[in-house]
Amino acid sequence: MSRTALRICPLCEATCGLTLTVEGTRVTGARGDRDDVFSQGFICPKGASFGAVDADPDRLRTPLVRRDGELREATWEEAFDAVAAGIRPVVERYGPNSVGVVLGNPNVHTMAGALYPPVLLAGLGTRGIFTASTLDQMPKHVSSGLLYGDANAIPVPDLDHTDHLLLIGANPLESNGSLCTAPDFPGKLKALKARGGSLTVIDPRRTRTARLADRHIPIRPGTDALLLAAMAYVLFEEDLVELGELTPHVQGVDELRDAVRDFTPEAVTGACDVDAATIRTLARELAAAPTAAVYGRIGSCTVPHGTLASWLVDVLAILTGNLDRPGGALFPQAATDRTPRPAGPGRGFALGRWHSRVGRHPEAKGELPLSVLAEEIDTATDEGEPVRALVAVAANPVLSAPDGDRLDKALGSLDFMVSVDPYLNETSRHAHVVLPPPPPSRSAHHDFAFNTLAVRNQVRYTRPAVPLEPGRMAETEILARLTLAVTGMHGADPSAVDDLVIGQTLGKAVEEAHSPVHGRDPKELAAQLTGDNGPERRLDMMLRLGPYGDGFGVRPDGLSLKKLLAHPHGIDLGPLRSRLPQPLKTRSGKVELLPQPIADDLPRLRQAMAERPDGLVLVGRRHLRSNNSWMHNVPALTGGSNRCTLHIHPEDADRLGVRDGAAVRVKGAGGEVTAPAEVTDGVRPGVVSLPHGWGHDRPGTRLGHASADPGVNVNQLLDGSLLDPLSGNAVLNGVPVEVAPAG
Repeated sequence: MSRTALRICPLCEATCGLTLTVEGTRVTGARGDRDDVFSQGFICPKGASFGAVDADPDRLRTPLVRRDGELREATWEEAFDAVAAGIRPVVERYGPNSVGVVLGNPNVHTMAGALYPPVLLAGLGTRGIFTASTLDQMPKHVSSGLLYGDANAIPVPDLDHTDHLLLIGANPLESNGSLCTAPDFPGKLKALKARGGSLTVIDPRRTRTARLADRHIPIRPGTDALLLAAMAYVLFEEDLVELGELTPHVQGVDELRDAVRDFTPEAVTGACDVDAATIRTLARELAAAPTAAVYGRIGSCTVPHGTLASWLVDVLAILTGNLDRPGGALFPQAATDRTPRPAGPGRGFALGRWHSRVGRHPEAKGELPLSVLAEEIDTATDEGEPVRALVAVAANPVLSAPDGDRLDKALGSLDFMVSVDPYLNETSRHAHVVLPPPPPSRSAHHDFAFNTLAVRNQVRYTRPAVPLEPGRMAETEILARLTLAVTGMHGADPSAVDDLVIGQTLGKAVEEAHSPVHGRDPKELAAQLTGDNGPERRLDMMLRLGPYGDGFGVRPDGLSLKKLLAHPHGIDLGPLRSRLPQPLKTRSGKVELLPQPIADDLPRLRQAMAERPDGLVLVGRRHLRSNNSWMHNVPALTGGSNRCTLHIHPEDADRLGVRDGAAVRVKGAGGEVTAPAEVTDGVRPGVVSLPHGWGHDRPGTRLGHASADPGVNVNQLLDGSLLDPLSGNAVLNGVPVEVAPAG
């Protein structure tokens, strides 16, 4: 007998509502939830494949513990005993920094990944924190931290109301958006054009998004910051700067004018391969539009000047008065945000509070570059202990980080490793203990991170669609027990983690003068929390203390878990609205337009104006039916155009003697791979493209479908030495490669 259940899709950042068809304990179908307040029935191929993802037979069902060199099935008790016995001696002998923690992208797609890693990191006390952010988005966090004083204060384009949208290095028709949570991004772009707005796409590839645009500009990869700086120059030169209502909230305009004076359109055109007249037109159109938004993503982040490009995206919004106004770029406000504090100066944002041991790379947002994890393990120095033990949560850096071969060897040398992962993949195969979370249908869902980036304020929560099977453990409990095991509290009740967080949070809240619970008793407030378990009680607490919350009875119409459960399709909290100066946490209390670290990095950008790469450069690409490496194990999400091929322009193919479909060798600083060529004018001349997440050919994994068509690891072409110096983000795009016919 079949039934239906609601579930928010966790497979990309769009967070669409799904209606699942469930027969017994098996999900047999998925369609868009037409009543969802945010996605309104939209669904993409990933969401439609939810049942196949959920039922993948290669998902691990029980923990694995390494015995006599082999990973064997074990009980949960045996697994956590092994974790405590493996991690604690390392900490006690060598100190907390000898333990590294790697957090992968899926952590931000689950409640467990949002709620428990911060507690684990605080309890462990290590500075060896590595996440997928330094392979993707750290430049945006750093630029936001420097501009606004808060690395998580990221403005998003008001897609539903803007008149002019400029996309740079973004392909939302295939990625569904990133750092901009927007169900049906394609529909929003089509609606923009239907209401008379304009869409410009700057990308070296003619992507599906570029084909929709009014104008596509095939820029030379890696030169985004130069083009954006030249646009800022034009705004000053032609007296087009108009801050409007932003004026009292911004400092540094005159200093910025001086800083960009060398970046004329004529000076950057050779490096960008975009003519000066086009650059001037882009700036004039941005200034002339009634409202406008600039949106830059992974193509503009994973380049040598990623932080400068991310900074300039916001600079253009500020100079044209389009920051913090409807139709421009606005700061979302999630229901679980902290209680808004009064506007005023804050602590600001600092970089380089500590450095990596080997390469002396500065931390950013508390993280070290994931690209340097291998050297932190395999290289001895006088600067402290190497990483001897590793905790990896939903991470596969052997495929996602540069030079996977070196990292693969380094992981094999660790004293101990624990991996929280549903698969035995290229990284978790090295673990001494593997802790598998259940399929997504068995987990509750609320989007803590993505609601802070959503194009409309809303709140949704879905409980598990299917109960846990015997022998399975909820992901929240896995991470709670893991936290206890690695912090010296092994054996304590996992509810102790939630109780600790609730006590600390309420204890601080009652002391804050602006809090709705100021002066009240934390224990009395904790007793009022509702929910079936610790994670739900924590969600209830965050909702009630948040900007829309009931304040524990202070605002009877406000949010609580009880109210949210009464609205299974979510609660609409309205369009984005102007919020400045409240989000600002800089020391000045203003938007600091030219922070010193940015000014110090501009000479490096000036030098780039003279660079003219002669050979081919590599860029990545994403497919609508893929997101992370583990999706290649789902047959419904592979095949067709989702193949690991090298895109190469016909002119380059003719010059190099490359035939369509023939094998080609691609060589970079980190190694060499062989892949089929796909000759296409979808890339500009001088550029080749390989998709990320492939390379499933290592022994010892259990990825049956993926290993049958493994593809090649594009990141093996990189040696990890190229980083954006401000953010530590890996340079994955615009890197030189050599291409030749195989054999």
